[in-house]
Amino acid sequence: MSTHTDNAQVAQSIEEVMRGELAHGDVILATARPILRHLLANDDHALFSDEVIAKVRGMMVHLARQLLMAVAGEAEIEDRGAFADEKQHAVAQMFLEDTAFLGHAHALTIEAQLADRLQERSGVDAVLSPLLQELTASSDADIAGAAMHLIAAQARFMQQARRMELPLSELPAELFHACSQALRAHSDGHFEASEAVVERLRSDFNESNRRVGQATRLLVAMRTDAKRALDVDHAGLSLFATALSMAAEQERDVAVLSMGENQSARLALTMRAAGLNQAAVEQQFLYLHPELTLPTDFGTLRADQAAAMLAASSPDFAQ
Repeated sequence: MSTHTDNAQVAQSIEEVMRGELAHGDVILATARPILRHLLANDDHALFSDEVIAKVRGMMVHLARQLLMAVAGEAEIEDRGAFADEKQHAVAQMFLEDTAFLGHAHALTIEAQLADRLQERSGVDAVLSPLLQELTASSDADIAGAAMHLIAAQARFMQQARRMELPLSELPAELFHACSQALRAHSDGHFEASEAVVERLRSDFNESNRRVGQATRLLVAMRTDAKRALDVDHAGLSLFATALSMAAEQERDVAVLSMGENQSARLALTMRAAGLNQAAVEQQFLYLHPELTLPTDFGTLRADQAAAMLAASSPDFAQ
């Protein structure tokens, strides 16, 4: 009887510790977007690195330029580059003031940084991970084909991250449609051309063709073998992030940000909710945060408890 009581007390204690750490991390997540918006507006890099600030700003300008170049082409403007140069900062400013765009760009920047860091520190290729390489030789043609398409998409992503680019076709659906509204707001004498561009972009857009959609299709095709992607040194960071978000039923951007600084509690709970035991969670921390250790009794926390804690504490992203 005393053993049962002791175990219950330990489980309650570790749950309280993790809940407290999670709440602290959620405050950081919830305030990151408005702080990033403020820093971008005031050219203040005190809390985010110069690299993060530059890449987020660059992605927003790239989004604006894609839209304006499309309008210039539709309107048959002779100097398309000059047209885009003149208007891109005004359009980009709309995105820079929108915390949803900033949050997504921030997550993509962190993902690319972490993938590069994992490659430098542990030799895990940011594009061609051991698991993807293995899957390209699968006897299942659908899996082999999906793996090859994902490798190509991942290579493009890493190149785009270095160039501070964010293709319209890679946006989540809600952000893609927000881009359409931004273009309409800046039609400025080119209303018909802007409307034609919006309609064409919408007809061509297919969210499932995004890199994340391709990763999701691959994991679904793998069925029970998809759990093999919950090993970051085998799957690579990006496929691991998708598998983790699916298994733990978390937004992918939040799952990615949980791998960043000051989010160790959320990362540990997300992995536990995804079904990883303490040894497996510790193994992932060796690659992602080798300087950190889990609480001794973390293994007493059940997967359903971790999931419930995440569901109850999902950060309310401030606007």
